[in-house]
Amino acid sequence: MSKHLERDLDTLEREILTQSALVEEMIRLACRGLCDRRKGVHSDLMRHEPQINRREVVIEEECLKILALHQPVAVDLRRVATVLKVNSDLERIADLTVNIGERADSLAEHLELAIPERVERMAHTAIEMVRDALDALVDLDVAVARRVCQQDDDVDLLNRQVIDEVCRTVRLNPAQIEPALHLFSASRHIERIADHATNIAEDVVYLVEGAITRHRHEDMRTPQQ
Repeated sequence: MSKHLERDLDTLEREILTQSALVEEMIRLACRGLCDRRKGVHSDLMRHEPQINRREVVIEEECLKILALHQPVAVDLRRVATVLKVNSDLERIADLTVNIGERADSLAEHLELAIPERVERMAHTAIEMVRDALDALVDLDVAVARRVCQQDDDVDLLNRQVIDEVCRTVRLNPAQIEPALHLFSASRHIERIADHATNIAEDVVYLVEGAITRHRHEDMRTPQQ
């Protein structure tokens, strides 16, 4: 690898890590606002979103520049491809946090509807998945990446349970349909954040092992299982 390529790759990785930190903070803000029923969280998140969008474009342009100027191969090519994919997932996670913030504002006006404890558990797990997936990227830790992929099933189950509870609530009290729909949407957005964390974890496996593992979660189990 030329020193120029190494320099550009190092710069690129610093950029994606900075973006990761910003997105992680948005997830925490959104989920805390939802569970605490804090009004105004949506506007707080909206102030962060333009910076995320600008950085996404800059990172993508840097990836394309590296591909054009250096024509990397093997692991260096995988590094650039991984950053491109992770960059897209981070931007989508940021969008989802804004959506959660919007639902949080709406639910703050409907205190008659209780937020199920499962929603907080979902939020905690999704935040943990994003953090661990990004740590796996930094450390090139395939074991941690595989663990993140396995946690996706836990979030899916919690999401289904929340939806079932929302449906029961609407059947018993049709007047609560509006806040129930907000809760349904918030739960779905959290589940989608976990999906994107899984994508990042799968990209770590691709980066380290050169294996594409999407849609093959049965192959993501750790050896001891």
